[in-house]
Amino acid sequence: MSGRECDDAPRLLALACSPRRGGNTETLLDAALEGAAQTGACIERFHLRELRISPCLHCGGCVRTPGQCVIDDDMQQLYEPLRAADRIILASPVFFMSVTAQAKAMIDRCQPLWVLRAIEQQPVAASRLARAALYLGAGGAGSPDSFDGARLTLNAWYWTLEIAERRELTFGGMDDEGAIRGHPTALDEARRAGCDLAAWRSHEE
Repeated sequence: MSGRECDDAPRLLALACSPRRGGNTETLLDAALEGAAQTGACIERFHLRELRISPCLHCGGCVRTPGQCVIDDDMQQLYEPLRAADRIILASPVFFMSVTAQAKAMIDRCQPLWVLRAIEQQPVAASRLARAALYLGAGGAGSPDSFDGARLTLNAWYWTLEIAERRELTFGGMDDEGAIRGHPTALDEARRAGCDLAAWRSHEE
């Protein structure tokens, strides 16, 4: 998080989901956060590869105690930021037509939040603004359907988190390490996407 308090600035949660340090999606995320910072957004960033997040056990604990996960691991650090963020950026490469295992484990462990919304019919979002999210993706294949699996997973996650505005910026043909830096517009597009996400306001606000 930035060194200052968020005050009235939008709170932006950034999730780097690649197992590889400095990879293509992390490079995109760096650029997007540069753009978001220009708006004064208050940024909190997590690298999922550095966290110990166990798979969901489907044990029913979050139903018996609504909204609470019984697994005591690093996912506990993410529940409050996931609920409080006004803006969320998730950066993940495509692995076998979906997000990485690190991202999927985190998403699956959002089951307690799904319980709050779907079963308890309680609000999940504790944000001050209508919520918006951006998916940054890179994949080796150039097929137009390469990101469809990630989109399906993210749409279910977005519903759970009450995300009103859903955006994406994806690049195929990025199999080599550092390939995104050779793309003529990718980093500029990511900076603009981060800036636009942080500055977005719903019509009701």
